[in-house]
Amino acid sequence: MNRRLAPLAAVLAAALLLTACTGGSPAASTGASPASSGPATPGSTPGSASGSGAASGSTDPLPVPPGNPAALPGVPTDDAFIARAVDQVDAIAQDAMDRSGIPGMAVAVVHGGKVVFAKGYGVREVGRTDAVDADTAFQLASVSKPIGATVVAAEVGKGTVDWTTPVVDHLPGFTLADPTVTGNVTIADLYAHRSGLPNHAGDDLEDLGYDRQQIFDRLKYLPLNPLRAVYNYTNFGMTAGAESVAAAAGTDWSTLSARDLYTPLGMSATSSDFAAFQANPNHAALHAPAPGGGYAATYVRDPDAQTPAGGVSASANDVAKWMALVLAGGKAPDGTQLVDDAALRTALTPVMRSADGSPTPDVIDARAGFYGEGFGISNDATGRVRVSHSGAFASGGGTTVLMIPNLDLGIVVLTNATANGTAESVTSAFADVAELGAQQYDWLTAYQKIFATINAPQGDLVGRTPPAAPAPAAANSAYVGTYQNDYFGPITVGESGGGLVLTAGPRQVQYQLTHWDGQTFTFEPVGNRGSEPAGENVDDGSISAVTFTLTGDTASSVTVEQWNKNGLGTFTR
Repeated sequence: MNRRLAPLAAVLAAALLLTACTGGSPAASTGASPASSGPATPGSTPGSASGSGAASGSTDPLPVPPGNPAALPGVPTDDAFIARAVDQVDAIAQDAMDRSGIPGMAVAVVHGGKVVFAKGYGVREVGRTDAVDADTAFQLASVSKPIGATVVAAEVGKGTVDWTTPVVDHLPGFTLADPTVTGNVTIADLYAHRSGLPNHAGDDLEDLGYDRQQIFDRLKYLPLNPLRAVYNYTNFGMTAGAESVAAAAGTDWSTLSARDLYTPLGMSATSSDFAAFQANPNHAALHAPAPGGGYAATYVRDPDAQTPAGGVSASANDVAKWMALVLAGGKAPDGTQLVDDAALRTALTPVMRSADGSPTPDVIDARAGFYGEGFGISNDATGRVRVSHSGAFASGGGTTVLMIPNLDLGIVVLTNATANGTAESVTSAFADVAELGAQQYDWLTAYQKIFATINAPQGDLVGRTPPAAPAPAAANSAYVGTYQNDYFGPITVGESGGGLVLTAGPRQVQYQLTHWDGQTFTFEPVGNRGSEPAGENVDDGSISAVTFTLTGDTASSVTVEQWNKNGLGTFTR
């Protein structure tokens, strides 16, 4: 996650986008009143009262919808509601901090092109006294995606590329399983998660320490869905699209982002390089739940391999500046057209329903969420369009942005704790007040339930008791050796302390094998996140089965459950 937020794009649908509780379908409101059921009188038209423009039974004339009727919200608001929301956001954020127990948070609100609220809460790192402020840099995780899409829009406006430019035009080594898809998949396809790549393609390789190019080189082994037919959230698919744009611009992605967006917009605490984030003295550490309760700064997450999709770091003040630009159609505060309006509107246009695998909905009475190019798009309960995205690192970060263009209003919430819905609860409560005048629900409890499901341990053996009398394993020597796999590369199984250890990936991540039954062993796929990325896409408590196949007295292959989601988890000796 950058994980399944499917942010939050499932919550996100994180989505991973977590607008699941407040998101909506794009059905347009006509703004018209129901037609009269009575017969028309002479000189009138159906649905009118004697041609007067008044509703049936009333002598007051109905207003004519101003502008585009589809842009009219079903529930009116006023500046007093927005002012009330700005006034109450401090208390909303503090309540979320107190109830969730997370270490730190920063919140900023933008309205009318100006930052009207910005504040930090808590500490940057547990065990230290350094306070979070509105200029503290946080790792944004998947909130990097809409920011990166804005950079792409800037280059589209300059004519460097178009959203419809095939990725291979400027990234010629990019190869997928189907040559036709390879030649036709566009920058927009990869930014809309509709390339056909499976959910979170390549993230498992990053967990094992493969770098960006090594992951790109292995995407060709993954099975594909039909192009533009299925939504599957992919960090490295989007990263490939971004790298193609950077190549067309003749520079690297980090430099391009700074040149097109961060520097001209004055986003001084923002970077797409992990080293720059670490070097910033005012940065927030990641925090994961501690075994004894509370939070600890246990893990370090270097997301440089997928930086366009998950590697931006920024302060709440800086993200607010970016939101103001998006809400202003690409204009900077001084009126400069920094990003082409049409190119940005393309990114903000819904093109896919944001549900991983594009399943048939379980119900037909719920508003759907959609995805543009890097942006989550939905309609809320009032009929207004919402633009949003959430981000999450299992190793300790949860972030979200929410913009309501009809109100020229946006809010960002950044936290330094494993995503649990705290950030999204603040934005939802704030939006309630801005649109309806008061909070409507206990959003924190609602989102915590959603995230508990998203963050549940994985593996068929989770919650099962090991056999009381398991079938014996073979001698360790039967399993020891090297096993090959095109996608994951080689793994080795060796002896250590009388047991077996599986070693995988460039970082040589080690997993202690525990015998379960017969030829089946287990390991904890989270491994040691530490300074390694192992396990970022797996939740604590997960268990992976490791099943050997014997030919005679020696194992000829082994299948690792955790790595078999796309049918590629079998390794051959």
